[in-house]
Amino acid sequence: MRRSSLIALPLLFAAPLVHASPESQPTMTAPITYPETRRVDVVDEVFGEKVADPYRWLENDVRNDKEVAAWVEAQNKVTDAYLDTLPGRDIFQARIKQLFDYERFGVPTRKGGRYFYSHNSGLQNQNVLWVRDSLEGEARVLIDPNGWAKDGATALSEWVPSEDGKLLVYGIQDGGSDWRTVKVLDVATGKTLDDEVKWIKFSALSWAKDGSGFYYSRFPEVKEGETFQALNENQAVYFHKLGTTQDQDRLIYATPDHPKRGHFAQVTDDGGWLVITTTEGTDNRYEITILNLKDPAAKPRTIIKGLENDWSLAGNVGSRFFWTTDKGAARKKVVTMDVAAANPVATDLIPEDAATMEGAGIVGGQLFVSYLVDAKDEMRRYALDGKLLGKVDTPGIGSIAGFSGDPDESEAFYAFTSFNMPTTVYRYDVKSGKATTWAQPKVDFDPSKYGVEQRFFTSKDGTKVPMFIVKRKDVTGPAPTLLWAYGGFNISYGPAFSAARLAWMEQGGVFVLANIRGGGEYGKAWHDGGRLKNKQNVFDDFIAAGEYLIAQRITKKDGLAIQGGSNGGLLVGAVTNQRPDLFAAALPAVGVMDMLRFDRWTAGRYWVDDYGYPSKEADWKVLRAYSPYHNIQSGKTYPAILATTADTDDRVVPGHTFKYTAALQAADIGPKPHLVRIETRAGHGSGKPTDKIIEETSDLWAFAAKWTGLQVKPVE
Repeated sequence: MRRSSLIALPLLFAAPLVHASPESQPTMTAPITYPETRRVDVVDEVFGEKVADPYRWLENDVRNDKEVAAWVEAQNKVTDAYLDTLPGRDIFQARIKQLFDYERFGVPTRKGGRYFYSHNSGLQNQNVLWVRDSLEGEARVLIDPNGWAKDGATALSEWVPSEDGKLLVYGIQDGGSDWRTVKVLDVATGKTLDDEVKWIKFSALSWAKDGSGFYYSRFPEVKEGETFQALNENQAVYFHKLGTTQDQDRLIYATPDHPKRGHFAQVTDDGGWLVITTTEGTDNRYEITILNLKDPAAKPRTIIKGLENDWSLAGNVGSRFFWTTDKGAARKKVVTMDVAAANPVATDLIPEDAATMEGAGIVGGQLFVSYLVDAKDEMRRYALDGKLLGKVDTPGIGSIAGFSGDPDESEAFYAFTSFNMPTTVYRYDVKSGKATTWAQPKVDFDPSKYGVEQRFFTSKDGTKVPMFIVKRKDVTGPAPTLLWAYGGFNISYGPAFSAARLAWMEQGGVFVLANIRGGGEYGKAWHDGGRLKNKQNVFDDFIAAGEYLIAQRITKKDGLAIQGGSNGGLLVGAVTNQRPDLFAAALPAVGVMDMLRFDRWTAGRYWVDDYGYPSKEADWKVLRAYSPYHNIQSGKTYPAILATTADTDDRVVPGHTFKYTAALQAADIGPKPHLVRIETRAGHGSGKPTDKIIEETSDLWAFAAKWTGLQVKPVE
């Protein structure tokens, strides 16, 4: 039950009431002298149109190209000098650090009577893995990655305990890269075994029931110097037997005739089956292949073919499998299937609902199904015959995450969060239906002083789109506002706590989350309405959100800042080109900015499901029309822009932002700053150290505050 993506994945104390009065509006500073960026005479003729690409050399890997490295250094020098002039940055940094300094707990996993969970004491750069030998037992540190690198940029990523809780397989993520190195730990002694597996990316780690080894997915070894840019193809599933070297690992499943297909393998809870989910992009269109692990002579057998629909395993009872699927149900349903049959047939169990089904799992002999109701989470309980038993009570409007437990055990855990409620972990008893608090953080703010409101606005084509508006209750007039959205890849975003955003709101700022099309909030139709030839709907929705906030006097015309990351960075870049007059500041992060070449690096080739193929004329023309890099409008006055990226981002390579920034700085788009902040030893977002998050956020908020007129004052 999770929302994920190969591009995404996905970031109070009362202060005096602040209004953006005319006197507080930003004044222009002296013109910025940008670093000179070399132009090259590169022109591609595609489908009859000549397209210049004068900054193509900035696509080169910053680690291997001295000229690109020098450009990065020069850009950061100019950006740092400008950021040093911003009032309020030190206040934001100190306050964000205070707000981050609280205990954070992950949802526990129980195996062999032990409880494994992540924990951060507050300002630790990386989460630490802890274990208890019983529910009330003394906790001890199992893995602390904070000593792995001097800069704190090496993280513990995935971790999975064996069924008996004696061993743990875990991933190491260095510098924010998507690549993982996987090792195995003895839980009792804390010693790392000799086993090591490399070249893992976008993979599950799944133990054999007897603990003899684990299944994983890997790509072929990449040529030296191409680690962070080479296309990811020919992923295959292997089994690693403990005590052996990786070159001895057994190949389980591969599709060499279809190199673009990726494979995700998981062992069923009863240990009887290996379920391999095959995909070719970011769309939830899968083939399902199973392997009977109880039959040594069995071979993988594909039971669902065609890469046509979403099929996600909810659990099994013997050969009776439970799936969520969108086949014949745009907002999904639950079906069952006897996989032992020669030709398995799906039988409806829980029909499609008006709400959007997100996922399902079997815990304590019941089926727990997660739904989205207008972008808010709801968890329903069903008997295995499909009878509705009730709902899981929650503290209010928010998001449920990590509902986990064993099919035969009554104990489960889940997390709940909202904009004004830090992520709290609950222990749930399936038999009684009662939840008790397992870990509740204490943050230095008063949640009662903050209000959360959901509204619906009308987009250009008449579509009603939801948004959440979060602010201090005493902020009643137009105030500087930060508008955030994603809009892609069927990913849904709901209410969630953020210490960083809290620092913005306690200064009197407003935070708005718009659930625009392209996401999964209302099922397949909502996703389809914002991708491929319909991608412009995403930008229209976001622009309409900004217009609504101004019309409703949530903010003033010169008080709106916009932010988005990854696909959301593309969103910010595109709408800034289309409506530069609407926004005071723009904060595009790790964005996909060159839509004509995105599929040439790392995971970019997956994204054709949402963006289309640059090699196909119809798709290319759509991409050409909104590509941020290619549509900067000289002669128009642009908002202040602070783009952010990182040198180790091997999801959306930093060349996207480098080229976009160079084009901005060369264009005649007005006197406001158009800068880039390039983080070192960081990637697309996951694994970023806490201190880097605090520094970056304080820079972003200070920049947005200056250009929206937010007066930043010390918090009393």
